[in-house]
This record gives sequence, C-alpha cells and structure tokens, in this order.
Amino acid sequence: MTNFSDEPYYKLSLTDMTIQPMEMKHAKQICEWQYDSPYDLYHWPSWDIMQQDGIEFGDPVLRHMQYVAVMNRGQELIGFAQFFPIVGVTRLGLGLHPALCGRGIGTDFTRLITREAIHRAPKNSIDLEVLTWNARAIRTYERAGFFVDDTYVRQTPEGPAEFHCMVYQSSP
Repeated sequence: MTNFSDEPYYKLSLTDMTIQPMEMKHAKQICEWQYDSPYDLYHWPSWDIMQQDGIEFGDPVLRHMQYVAVMNRGQELIGFAQFFPIVGVTRLGLGLHPALCGRGIGTDFTRLITREAIHRAPKNSIDLEVLTWNARAIRTYERAGFFVDDTYVRQTPEGPAEFHCMVYQSSP
C-alpha cells in the first residue's frame, strides 16, 4: 500500500473514490492503522482478536452485510464505512486511513458514503455519532450536510463520553 504521508500532495475528489465490498484483506489492513493522539482511541483490536471474538468486521456475515471498503483510483484502501440499520435510520460509521486525515478529503469521503446510504435505503434518515471534542470531524460532517441533532453521554471502552448525534439534511 502507498504510504500516503510520503506524498507531498494527495487530495482525492469524489470521483477518485469508489465503494467496494469489504474483503478480509481490507479488514486486516484496517486493524493495522495507527492514529495519532487524541484520535488513537479509534484503533481497532488486532485482526486475530477481531476474528476470534467475532467483533464488527471480524464477523464475516456482519462484514458482508454492513461494511464496505473505500478505494482510490489505484485500488488502494483509503477508508471504510459501516451502514448500521436501525428502524427507519441508517447509522453511519466511517474511518479514513490515518495518513489521509487532515488533508481535506473528509467531506468528499463523507458525501460518497452518504450517497451509498441513500442508495441502500432511500426512505431511511441518515445519522452518525461523533465525540463532542472531535471538532475536525464535526466540521467535516457539517460540510457534508449533517447537523447536530442531539448530544448525550454513552459508554465507550474508555468509560463514559459525550457524543453528538448528527443527522443528514439533503439539499433542497
């Protein structure tokens, strides 16, 4: 895989990204991603633990039903998305390769995933959860058409944390 951080200028547009089914090789790569602090809480367990415990995309059925890989034109993994079904709602989970964070592609990345959610369940509303301290992600989601609808505390592996629920509002 390309080390995106070695490239002096790497900015994808919406047309440079495609969605594909998440394969095991993609899931393994995502488990190796290392984010800088304070985003390091987004690390996944090792692939062996994910498979052994059937956690998220470590479960082949859940991976097939809810997860996708986002690829660049060179067919390199640049991110992933989860489309979590709730009655009348598609909740998004998404992650961008750590070396691509802060490079200005998050808005197009989020728009691509949102379009796919609409395609999969056109009658559903679309939302996502984001930690309230993650201003970078909140700005990105706002630019992609989401707004803060609710704020609440919920349990995380590190203890209770405050989240915004952001809802997608399509352009008129």
